[in-house]
Amino acid sequence: MAWLHLLFASAAEIVWAYTLKASDGFTKPLMAAFNVAALLAAVWFLVQAMRTLPLGTAYAVWTGIGVVGAAVLGIIVLGESASPLRLSAIALIVTGVVMLKFAEG
Repeated sequence: MAWLHLLFASAAEIVWAYTLKASDGFTKPLMAAFNVAALLAAVWFLVQAMRTLPLGTAYAVWTGIGVVGAAVLGIIVLGESASPLRLSAIALIVTGVVMLKFAEG
């Protein structure tokens, strides 16, 4: 169940990151409201995951999935760079997250 909570926390973090950009400096109230809700959900699910998982693993996986999700969303939705170097860096983050998952079982 902890890993499921961590996945929900990571998904909420991706929403949080996107709505942070979409809120345009909190000048768009609806996006700002979604941002705060996503942040609260992300932290709540992370706390639930940390009841079982070690701090380092939970936090690294949460931020790793969030970084990769936000980067991919930026590429797909916002037209950000998909340079080979950037994609390689994303692949390294994914590798680290997978290795942490296997390390914890």
